Amino acid sequence: MSEKVRELRRLMKDYGIQAYFVPSSDPHQSEYVPEFWQRRKFISGFTGSAGDVVITKTKAGLWTDSRYFLQAEQQLDSRVFTLFKIGLPGVPTWKEWLLKELKSGEALGFDPKLITHKDFSSLKKEFESKGILLKSIEKNLVDAVWEQRPEPPLNKIVIHPIKYAGESAASKLGRLREKMAAEQAVAHVLTLLDAIAWLFNIRGSDVKYNPVAISYAIVTAKKAMLFIDLNKVSAEVRKILKEESVEVHNYSDFGPALRQLAKGKKRVWLDEGTVSQWVVNTLKRGAHLTFKPSPIALFKAIKNEAELSGFEAAHIRDGVAMVKFLSWLEGALGKSEVTEISAAKRVAEFQALDPLFRGQSFETISSYGSHGAIVHYASTPETDIPLKREGIYLIDAGGQYQDATTDMTRTVSLGEPTEEQKENFTRILKGVIGLTLTSFPQGTSGKQLDSIARLALWEKGLNFGHGVGHGVGSYLNVHEGPQAISYYRCIGVGLEPGMITSIEPGYYKENEYGMRVENMAVVVKDEEKSSAGLTFYKFETLTLCPIDTRLVKKELLTQAEIKWLNDYHRRVREKLTPYLNELETGWLLKATTPL
Repeated sequence: MSEKVRELRRLMKDYGIQAYFVPSSDPHQSEYVPEFWQRRKFISGFTGSAGDVVITKTKAGLWTDSRYFLQAEQQLDSRVFTLFKIGLPGVPTWKEWLLKELKSGEALGFDPKLITHKDFSSLKKEFESKGILLKSIEKNLVDAVWEQRPEPPLNKIVIHPIKYAGESAASKLGRLREKMAAEQAVAHVLTLLDAIAWLFNIRGSDVKYNPVAISYAIVTAKKAMLFIDLNKVSAEVRKILKEESVEVHNYSDFGPALRQLAKGKKRVWLDEGTVSQWVVNTLKRGAHLTFKPSPIALFKAIKNEAELSGFEAAHIRDGVAMVKFLSWLEGALGKSEVTEISAAKRVAEFQALDPLFRGQSFETISSYGSHGAIVHYASTPETDIPLKREGIYLIDAGGQYQDATTDMTRTVSLGEPTEEQKENFTRILKGVIGLTLTSFPQGTSGKQLDSIARLALWEKGLNFGHGVGHGVGSYLNVHEGPQAISYYRCIGVGLEPGMITSIEPGYYKENEYGMRVENMAVVVKDEEKSSAGLTFYKFETLTLCPIDTRLVKKELLTQAEIKWLNDYHRRVREKLTPYLNELETGWLLKATTPL
């Protein structure tokens, strides 16, 4: 590891920079990054999904959050890297740290494709006020020292059928152009992979867990240009795209197309929160730039009737897979060895029985005992442990189905739970039920609802660090915006009918256990509460799987909460029983016995 850093420092000297920034991101700001773009992983050895590296002439640091403290400690070479644990008292951000490390007149180098315009603008203001220069270096310095770098993926793209998409690419382009005309923009540049996949009704497999293809797009009043490696586009797919008036260009032609667009000296619409500084640098040489969130984010978040039908159908099949797994788990424990990893594999095997299953939507969190307290725990061969007939087990699994994307968490008691565990779980459940039963007026954002799922925990002086809910794509990314039920991720976008969100409060007792209940829900109009002057919305639950009543302390629930749980379990039985065998049906009947 130290040799890689030494080589990088030699290049830094050649470029006249005293520090170099290596983020986790790729040119498309993806949550999951293809292997050939995992530069931070290569230079540091840290494999977690979130973390930034800064290297100076004599020091190197990695900044990551609490999900990865233990993992980073194990993977980093402490002789080379200092671990900075984000959020802990006294721990500086990488910016704060670097402002003290660099002197006036020194420079921070970065790859402009890996930083958004919004982040660059903030960085520029902060650093240049201290006399520190920002130096954009288009040749990525990590790539220059990365021998045997993986090749970019060349997987073929497919057309997402209209029966699942519910709207043609031509129709979506028409809606986008109406918004562009209102902004007097002659072009809209797209860099987010899921936005491009949604707009053109294409799906790929370039990025693990996300059915997207590495691509760019430019939409004008008359043209829709998709920039993608041409080896990924079959003649049949090209023909279908042409019928939708979509031109296919090589991925490498995107830069020249931006330069041509700049020559027109016309107004170009960019989303400053997602577009890279490289795109801005290229366009600002002539174009007039409008920075505003892309309308595609909201278009994509509000599901149409075909997509909503897909979500309902997929959640039945996903619920069947999870019930098969939980029934199997109860029978297998004590008879054969079941570990965190083997249990996770078993979930995927049951999901894969569905012909529409296309893969998992994220790495399954299969965590037993103290591992459950690590919110985004990922079991490895080194950490894998067997499950026993005692303690708490948490399983968070999701599927990519051709008609929808799923994400579900269930907490299972493998033995006799303690009174404390039962009380804490019941308070989590009260949060799920409380928010699910909440009606809210039009215009309400997720930030306003986040506290409702925490109230029962707060009453006992407990809390959890993550948000309550995230948006979910339609056979797309499992995490999508612009909506979020979160005190920190919500950007103020109101919840609207057709939006899908998770509802997932939890509790994590360090070194002992973790608990979470996660359901997907869709926003619908509340006809009963709405009036001529005021519209109200509510949630309808999509996820279908029993909630472990062995962990429920009935006396903590109100009559309304007991009714909700019994009604939910009745619905689970009705929807799933037709697809289960006799043994699984018996397990389900027992698991959904009314309180």
